[in-house]
Amino acid sequence: MKTMTKAKGASALPINSILSGDCIEVMNSLPENSVDLIFADPPYNLQLKGELHRPDNSKVDAVDDEWDQFSSFAAYDKFTRAWLKAARRLLKPNGAIWVIGSYHNVFRMGAELQNQGFWILNDVVWRKSNPMPNFRGKRFTNAHETMIWASKSEGAKYTFNYEALKSLNEGVQMRSDWVLPICTGHERLKDENGDKAHPTQKPESLLHRVLVGATNPGDVVLDPFFGTGTTGAVAKMLGREFIGIEREAAYRKVAEKRIANVRKFDREALQVSTSKRAEPRVPFGQLVERGMLRPGEELYSLNGRYKAKVRADGTLIGGDIKGSIHQVGAHLEGAPSCNGWTYWSYKREGKKVPIDLLRQQIRAEMATRPN
Repeated sequence: MKTMTKAKGASALPINSILSGDCIEVMNSLPENSVDLIFADPPYNLQLKGELHRPDNSKVDAVDDEWDQFSSFAAYDKFTRAWLKAARRLLKPNGAIWVIGSYHNVFRMGAELQNQGFWILNDVVWRKSNPMPNFRGKRFTNAHETMIWASKSEGAKYTFNYEALKSLNEGVQMRSDWVLPICTGHERLKDENGDKAHPTQKPESLLHRVLVGATNPGDVVLDPFFGTGTTGAVAKMLGREFIGIEREAAYRKVAEKRIANVRKFDREALQVSTSKRAEPRVPFGQLVERGMLRPGEELYSLNGRYKAKVRADGTLIGGDIKGSIHQVGAHLEGAPSCNGWTYWSYKREGKKVPIDLLRQQIRAEMATRPN
């Protein structure tokens, strides 16, 4: 991992590097259609007026850095328009982008995403389990930020690891409200003076969920507002390639040290749950062709009420119905549909064995074959 300065007309993609410079100029220097995912945490344009103090009169370390300040909404919109245009150019046709913001800026970004042809897939609310209180007591505690997930265009075949996210959520479908803590304790990076290295450092848990859900190992993830490198650190751990862009030297220095100390998970640990639809298709007839089931052999329904006979062409005959394992099962049960793989079983040594075990055996063989 290294820091690089932008190079106009660069043809090679500088993966696993932190690029120095203005994010718009740097993105415009990179090859188009080259990035799988963009995670962007741009300036929020917080419009803070004066200092913030706690009830004990101690000063709050708020975001008052120069990079977060714009002269007007028009100036901020111009900036947003320019960096999103550069980002869209870099995305592969089936790439996607995640942007994160607060009520100060996320609605403006959402409108611009749509203006430029991105297709919004979801907005995700990150609900902070340990938010900073509202010290002035004049508004609600600001306990969430919003992320917008969008594909490059309508109809794009973006990555969504539905089963992996479901597994992360104890087998329940992942919702669009995520309860995760902000950075505290050992995760909060400090500079040489012991102060916060970055005022808006995002927690690794947030990026872990985004990258597991929306990328695959080997994908290239770009973060145009790299800060102290949370995106790069998590990408490296999860076996993704990253490109970071950061103009502030102090942040780059912290990010370099942080990412250098990150270890990539082993290959087996990077595998995630996949949808059954993503597994290789195995026709029932292949079981007959290979002699795993014989023509004339009887299959038995899961509930024990019905049986059907295997035919040489991989169809079944049961009572007055002939057809696939799915059609015959549905007819016998009087149901609109039936998953024949889980409905039928065969007998071996007097015991019923689901036919799906034979399908899994063939799939296992396919997975171990050399390319």
